[in-house]
Amino acid sequence: MRYLLLAAGIVAASPMTSVYAQTTPAATNPLLADWSGDYGGVPPWDRVRPELFPQAFAVAIEERAAEFARITADPAKPTFANTIVPMQLAGRRLNRVSTLFGVMTGNMNTPAYQALDREWSPKLSAAQDRITFDPKLFARIEAVYAGRASNGLTPKQVRLVTRIRDSYVRQGAQLNAAQKTQLSTINQQLATAFSDFSERLLADESTAITVTDEARLAGVPDSVKAVAKAAAVERKSAGWAIVNTRSAVDPVLTFATDRALREQVWRAFVNRGDNGDANATSATIGKIVKLRADRAHLLGFKTHADWRMQDTMAKTPAAAMDLMMRVWPAAKARVAEEVRDMQAIAGTGITIEPWDYRFYQEKVRKSRYDLDQAELKPYFELNNIIQGSLYAANRLYGLEFKEITGTVPVFEPNMRVWHVTRAGKEVGLFYRDDFARTGKRSGAWANTYRGQRGLAPAQIVLSSNNNNFARAAQGEPVLISLDDAETLFHEFGHAIHAMLQNVEYPGLAGTPRDFVEYPSQVNEHWLLTRDVLDKYARHYKTGAAMPQALLDKIKASETFNQGFATVEYLSSAIVDMKLHTVPDGVVDPQAFERTTLAEIGMPKQLVMRHRIPQFQHLFSSDSYSAGYYSYLWSETMDADTFAAFEEAGSPWDEPTADRFARVLLSTGNETDRADAYRTFRGRDPDVNALLRQRGFPISK
Repeated sequence: MRYLLLAAGIVAASPMTSVYAQTTPAATNPLLADWSGDYGGVPPWDRVRPELFPQAFAVAIEERAAEFARITADPAKPTFANTIVPMQLAGRRLNRVSTLFGVMTGNMNTPAYQALDREWSPKLSAAQDRITFDPKLFARIEAVYAGRASNGLTPKQVRLVTRIRDSYVRQGAQLNAAQKTQLSTINQQLATAFSDFSERLLADESTAITVTDEARLAGVPDSVKAVAKAAAVERKSAGWAIVNTRSAVDPVLTFATDRALREQVWRAFVNRGDNGDANATSATIGKIVKLRADRAHLLGFKTHADWRMQDTMAKTPAAAMDLMMRVWPAAKARVAEEVRDMQAIAGTGITIEPWDYRFYQEKVRKSRYDLDQAELKPYFELNNIIQGSLYAANRLYGLEFKEITGTVPVFEPNMRVWHVTRAGKEVGLFYRDDFARTGKRSGAWANTYRGQRGLAPAQIVLSSNNNNFARAAQGEPVLISLDDAETLFHEFGHAIHAMLQNVEYPGLAGTPRDFVEYPSQVNEHWLLTRDVLDKYARHYKTGAAMPQALLDKIKASETFNQGFATVEYLSSAIVDMKLHTVPDGVVDPQAFERTTLAEIGMPKQLVMRHRIPQFQHLFSSDSYSAGYYSYLWSETMDADTFAAFEEAGSPWDEPTADRFARVLLSTGNETDRADAYRTFRGRDPDVNALLRQRGFPISK
């Protein structure tokens, strides 16, 4: 279930108790029970079973429908108090059930959950459409909206009413009955297709390449080989298993001297979903793109991208493309320089291919900066880096963390949990699920099991981070790369954003897609501060802090390989936007990818970070569709924000941190995010800060 259950995040949890909560199903099905225990109640992860969901969904959907029916049946004149407030409080039980299901399909996705996803995604979509398309409900929303300037509403209430009304319009509330039926059919078909895509991709990511001759792993660090050995043991196979996920593949591509092995591993990874077999995703993707275009036309928009970008900071596809194309030429030029440097080391006997890039970039790094990524890993022991992230959040924002692992339910025994407070007041809980396993989707992400709200009954936050770090052998420390450590700080930035949120209405909590990554990208900067490194980046054997000379090498190489990093990301973002600006949505995904990359001059020595056949951001839901550019948009603000700390003289400057938290991190979407940024910085973000951060020429 990967679509938005709520209309643009506007409808939120409900404290209402209905008759269903008092019947036998609610009493016996733990998924329907109110979350109990301390901390405002916690998810009953230890009691979640796939067979419990059909009953839970059916009961919770019916309960939510009854709650909205009471709103529309109210004979009183529509007001903020009798319409908007109860809408904000409707659907609490369904939200809880959906949260449990969404987390399980992302983290513990067994065939039983996949079957449930296929069955219930379209049903849940149809149930949401019945609310969005209810003419009586929309008439009440319109009445409150029409009187918003004359009924004594606060600015935040006016913004909430406006955003609810606009969201319902974007979702089709003003269509006629026949159009609503057509749109609901499209939404249900998309929900099914999202589930189908995710299931196919997960199947390919669950495969592994088995290596039985250790000589083929020459050059691969012992810590990486130990992870591969553990993966083989888990799969009951001999030798070493290189699982088809980024965290397992990248170290092999970086260190393995066996070029044939690198090519084999690379091809398996970049061809996920594109092998012409039962897991092929092309037909599903083609269907998704066409359905999205049809939906956009039905709603009065030229393309899916035009529809999706109505509620973003960029506003239009053209604005997003303009930013991307300002960066693209410099990134391509840098790749040409990087390839030239690598080719000089590789010699004339080898022409640099995509499976060579990481391997030879490491040799260039070593030659130019005397820096070896393997030299860094001993300083990035996972537990220490986690503690470093907590330390930075405490020093910057006053968040206090007390580990309570073992005292609340979790869905996987290696999860850890912290109780979070600030200035003596309870903030909520923070969960970590750090390790890769079969059935867990790839990548790294943040979840909010329950969002903060001030509207009575108030809620405290339950936030989580999810990674796919490779588990070490029994008794061995988990050593992560510098990239993995940056990912850890990145995802924790999302959690900080959730924990600092202080909004009254949940409908003003969600931020635009191209703002979402901003707090997380900013947080990456504190990893390599001297204070964090001295306290937490300590050698796992000797306990010694990272030497200044080694940090100096890291700092000197910060813009190293930015051509590769920028091109592999930006090519994905450009293809995403171009794909979703095809007016009729009729595409052959593989041909479209080839043609578009040729048009923009994609260097042949590397591939998109996410090729279309495995582009989970785009095709497991609508969430990042026509929105992958948002990382670059957010990075423009992120680079400019850290520059504010530098201008203040310290990454720990208290007034700057306080202003950042107060103006941007705690306010959700209570004000326009561009206006909020101007309040924080005194101006719009400076794209030159982004270019400078990546080591590209500065715009005039």
